[in-house]
Amino acid sequence: MTVRTLGRWLLGLALIFTGVGHLTFARDAFVAQVPQWLPLPTDFVLISSGVVEIALGVALIVLARHRVVVGWLTAAFFVAIFPGNIEQFVRGTDAFGLDSDLARGIRLLFQPLLVLWALWSTGAWKAWRERRTSSPQPRS
Repeated sequence: MTVRTLGRWLLGLALIFTGVGHLTFARDAFVAQVPQWLPLPTDFVLISSGVVEIALGVALIVLARHRVVVGWLTAAFFVAIFPGNIEQFVRGTDAFGLDSDLARGIRLLFQPLLVLWALWSTGAWKAWRERRTSSPQPRS
């Protein structure tokens, strides 16, 4: 097993764990991250994001053949949920042991790392770069 494959599996397991947390033991903590401006019921956001996390986690582990597409979808998911992390910071809500602005601010820095992890561990970034360099360049 390569380091990249191990990274993909670890990310998949983390997403499954987090998704289960949305649906069960960590529901209250995840409520802190649902933006108040979002025009959807909080329960719908929690349940749907939990289901999506579980699905992406399983896909990262099981769909190795489609890992590049799953990598882009996972990265897009991390970008889509970033406003929730910002909301927690702006509202100053304590959840997940993040009980200070400094702790919540540091957490914001980790979301881009999750995006990069998804793109690296699935080979999505590498595939995109290879496709760009192998495509014929337009003539001027």
